[in-house]
Amino acid sequence: MSEPEKKQRTDNRGDANKTELANRIASQSKRMDRTYQTVSNGLIRIFRWFSTLLDKTLFNPRYTRLVSLILAIVLYLIVNYNTNSSLHTTTLQQARSLNAVTVTANYNSDIFELDGLPATADITITGDASSVTAAAASGGVVVADLEGLTEGTHEVKLEAQGFGSSVSVKIDPSNVILTLKKKTTRQFDVSYDFINRDKMDSIYSLGTPQFEYTKVNVRAAKDTLDSIAFIKALIDVSGQTADFTQEAKLVAYDVNGQPVTADIVPGTVSVTVPVTSPNKTVPIEVEVTGEVPDGMAIASITTDQQSVTIYGSEAVLGQIDKVVVSLNASSITKDTTIMRPITLPSGVTSSSINQITMNVTLGEGVSKTIDGVNINYRNNVNNYKASAVDKTTTSVVVFGTQENIDSITASDIDVYVDMQNAVPGVQDFPLEIEQPEGGLVRYSLTESTYTLNVLGETNDNTGSEEGADVNNG
Repeated sequence: MSEPEKKQRTDNRGDANKTELANRIASQSKRMDRTYQTVSNGLIRIFRWFSTLLDKTLFNPRYTRLVSLILAIVLYLIVNYNTNSSLHTTTLQQARSLNAVTVTANYNSDIFELDGLPATADITITGDASSVTAAAASGGVVVADLEGLTEGTHEVKLEAQGFGSSVSVKIDPSNVILTLKKKTTRQFDVSYDFINRDKMDSIYSLGTPQFEYTKVNVRAAKDTLDSIAFIKALIDVSGQTADFTQEAKLVAYDVNGQPVTADIVPGTVSVTVPVTSPNKTVPIEVEVTGEVPDGMAIASITTDQQSVTIYGSEAVLGQIDKVVVSLNASSITKDTTIMRPITLPSGVTSSSINQITMNVTLGEGVSKTIDGVNINYRNNVNNYKASAVDKTTTSVVVFGTQENIDSITASDIDVYVDMQNAVPGVQDFPLEIEQPEGGLVRYSLTESTYTLNVLGETNDNTGSEEGADVNNG
């Protein structure tokens, strides 16, 4: 067979193959169309059957209750699922704020003094409910870590510690500026204060404390040491009735009496305090003020107590020779019994009685004038000589009941001028009069001033205040 014939035969065979392949593809497409049509018709029949069944079920009175129950269960499950999901989401996002959380610092307190550390900080704790609650009750703290830092000013990040790892903690402020100051040592004297004196019976008196040592070393930064004015031992006297010894705490103070934070070495001192109960018995004197109304006068005053025992230091008691009870006469209109408190002199801590009962009797008031009362003078500090310009006596009006004024004479009355501010020359001085004790009688001056000629020279006898014509008070 020739080459052209072979080629013609090959081409015819290829065309036949292509025709056969096309016929097979067309046949498969027809089968797929028939299969799809069959499946589609089946699904349509199933859907129509299910729809018909559903219509018969939903709209059939026999199944209404069952359908309602199923729908209620479905709705319940949907609502509870959404609620639980919401709670779960809320729990995940729960946060709680804590104010004034204690701030501490890690640093070498033996070498450095720390300045600028805030006492507290505010924090916000975030996490699930149980973790947040546990963290808030954990007693956690906020810490400034200065370990390894040297003298000077540093910005330090605050850290939360003790709140647990299951929560996150935000700190406000988050950073602080702190200064480390190197400490030095200085020596101070020890003074003292008694504390809780209101818890010690007032009849007791405290003596001077005796200290084991009177100087202590104080360690702090230089500017802190410069601010310290004194170191005091605080001696607690609660309930003490006899000599006692105790370890008294030492505290540093500035000039304003405010405590200064510093290391005091040692921090306490042994002190012994004597406790005594000095006392003195003195008379009670009634001091009458005001005037009895309606022309009446006090005829007599009797008291249920004539003396009182007072307590205080020896120095105070040595200056006291009486205690005074005041009586306002202007409020008395008839014979009466009055209870009045005892006025304790300054420095007296207690007394055996606190008040007395007075029986006050009234009588008709009368007056008489007593002439020839000598005019004396006091406080001639420059020891001047002086002479009266026109007279050396005056008259005094005495008021009281007849019985009380009958025995009064000119020698019983003290009228005087005060020469404390006298200068040489003729000048007027205010006349003054000493009222009698007891208040049953009242003195009144008939003139208010007295003229003296004050000489520039002094008396030869410097121990005397008597002038040429002036009576010595």
